[in-house]
Amino acid sequence: MTKAVVRKLRCAIYTRKSSEEGLEQEFNSLHAQREACEAYIASQRSEGWVLVRDQYDDGGISGGTLARPALQRLLADVEDGLVDVVVVYKIDRLSRSLMDFSKLVEVFDRNGVTFVSVTQSFNTTTSMGRLTLNILLSFAQFEREVTAERIRDKFRASRMKGMWMGGNPPLGYKVKDRKLVVCSEGADHVRWIYARFLEMGSATELAREVEKRGIRTSRGNHIDKKAIYRILNNRVYIGEAVHKGDSYLGEHAAIIERDIWDKVRATLTDSPRTRAARTRAQTPALLKGLIYGPDGAAFSPSHTRKGGRLYRYYVSQTVLKHGAGACPVGRVPAGEIEAAVIDQLRAVFRQPEIVAGTWKAAHMQDGSITEADVRDALGQLDPLWDELFPVEQARIAALLVERVVIGIDGLSVRLRIDGLGGLAREMLAGAMERAA
Repeated sequence: MTKAVVRKLRCAIYTRKSSEEGLEQEFNSLHAQREACEAYIASQRSEGWVLVRDQYDDGGISGGTLARPALQRLLADVEDGLVDVVVVYKIDRLSRSLMDFSKLVEVFDRNGVTFVSVTQSFNTTTSMGRLTLNILLSFAQFEREVTAERIRDKFRASRMKGMWMGGNPPLGYKVKDRKLVVCSEGADHVRWIYARFLEMGSATELAREVEKRGIRTSRGNHIDKKAIYRILNNRVYIGEAVHKGDSYLGEHAAIIERDIWDKVRATLTDSPRTRAARTRAQTPALLKGLIYGPDGAAFSPSHTRKGGRLYRYYVSQTVLKHGAGACPVGRVPAGEIEAAVIDQLRAVFRQPEIVAGTWKAAHMQDGSITEADVRDALGQLDPLWDELFPVEQARIAALLVERVVIGIDGLSVRLRIDGLGGLAREMLAGAMERAA
């Protein structure tokens, strides 16, 4: 009689531990799982079971994800036909998610691989084994979801008590004994940001001033426009703790007074165009220091109110010193002269010779800038002008205009070509930052 040949079944052991605690020990949970699986494989030697050399161990990784290095390596070997049986200590070592486990079973079935748990005696080649598997996995997933709900409930209860639940502290605070404590220097920065925003109404321009002052977040990062809005909307600064949109009284001290917070809220609810219109009346002198009369004397901004309306003017210093009639122009309506200068600037942005001169000025500072880049940058400024805040318009006017001369028969505008080049570089740099 001939002896039946037993087919060898290559067995791969997979072990996993959720936390890293204890992994540094000489004998840890992964070793214990492996020993139990090796003993089970040895007991099946008569069935042709042999242990493969590779070890598949994931330490400190949750079973709620399939993105585990050792598991991915095991699946690759299964797809390559290097494994016949996958052995684990318990089912939840492979996965705690029923959906994820069903995906793994599909991979095993497609490659003719059997799955075995040494402490829950079954394998996936039988219908009873599949039924038992689904029941056990359902309970494992239920336990995982209940644990997650407990954690969420505890987090919510802690937030309702106003407790700090970790993470990076906002600018103006530091963490001490698991509580937020006011940091004087950072708190001064926060108060200045709130006060300056109420004055300017522009987060974009405020971000520039913050950068010039060298103010950084608690982690040392730059504060851009988005960070400004996060600071202005953070209820932590009025002494509150927030959880899923609900606010609770916090354990920490407030940095911003409630009336300042309410004023900022009111400002933020307005559209940028409305804020610009309101702040334009507060900072109206677009051509301050740039406008001169036919006699060379400077014109200064002035205003008067009649019937609740604000009337703005530019008045010659000659008139202010020597009285009416001392200058042939005297004074001009601010709105009209500013609109005329802006119209000239807009027309200038489209002139080929201005584009060429601007490109030469910008190219001297940055050789990578092309004439097409400059043309696009200047072209973008025209439609965006009305969206800019007054402080931004005044800054650009001072950058572009060297001198505005008012005569009896009109006005002339002298530009700064180097200023146009600087503006083009600035706009191109901003476009690259947004693209990044």
